Amino acid sequence: MQVFVRVVEAGSFSEAARQLLMTPSTVSKLIGRMEDRLGVRLVERSTRRLSLTDEGRLFHERSVALLAELDDIEREVGHGAGGASGTVRVSASVAFGVLGIEPLLREFWRTYPNVIVDLSLSDEIVDLYLDRTDIAFRVGPLTDSSLVARKIGVARRQIVASPDYLKERGTPITIDDLDHHNCLGFNFRRAAPVWPLREGGRIVDRMVGGSLLANNGETVRRLVLAGVGLARLGDFHVRDDIAQGHLVEVLADAGHGDAEDVHALYLGGQRMPQRVRLFLDFMVPRLQAFMRTGA
Repeated sequence: MQVFVRVVEAGSFSEAARQLLMTPSTVSKLIGRMEDRLGVRLVERSTRRLSLTDEGRLFHERSVALLAELDDIEREVGHGAGGASGTVRVSASVAFGVLGIEPLLREFWRTYPNVIVDLSLSDEIVDLYLDRTDIAFRVGPLTDSSLVARKIGVARRQIVASPDYLKERGTPITIDDLDHHNCLGFNFRRAAPVWPLREGGRIVDRMVGGSLLANNGETVRRLVLAGVGLARLGDFHVRDDIAQGHLVEVLADAGHGDAEDVHALYLGGQRMPQRVRLFLDFMVPRLQAFMRTGA
């Protein structure tokens, strides 16, 4: 099984043989014996480049998970949870990663010094399967029912501006006033140039426009702090700026109830690697506290 996985990752029998210090014929014979035992063909050998059959792809996916689980069992039995190692691939929005996850990493590594955290920050939604991501922290509605979700908290959206901007351009009092303001927004695929706002007892999608479209909330926040315009951002992202007087919330009544859930998403299952389970168990309660109190 380990040889088969190495063949798939290397892309050829000869390269896998070189990495494993074997002969190509030995590698080929091992794969052939596995196919004979299973009664199916795993690898197509008719083309110059190695390709997997449908059965080969399934066997590779399950083999990777099983071998990782075996490694985890050996480490856990031999060294306990403190000896956990390997890489946890994590995806999060820029703001949530910078403000929520990064401050917790030093403490995590004190407890699990051998676990590598591969942290990717982007406000785009990643595909956990295609991007080989173990855990994704997402703000917004859930669309993939095959993933396991643990709720972290609720992010309420706030429309904010700097005191200097409001002094120069005036404070919007009604939703219609937004037509006369520079409303900064986002350019990623799921973003739309509308802000859902409460008007006359109902929620309406208000078209807005401005001089900036960015691919992450942190860039938008910095431009708002610089006095460029208004922005609609998560409360956890701007609460410190508001508390320090660097930003001011406007149209608070219009935005009331505009909130999105924050979840930790992962593949789950009985074969979840120990390092992934430990990362989740460490992070989730601390991130829940961060969402509630800013701690």
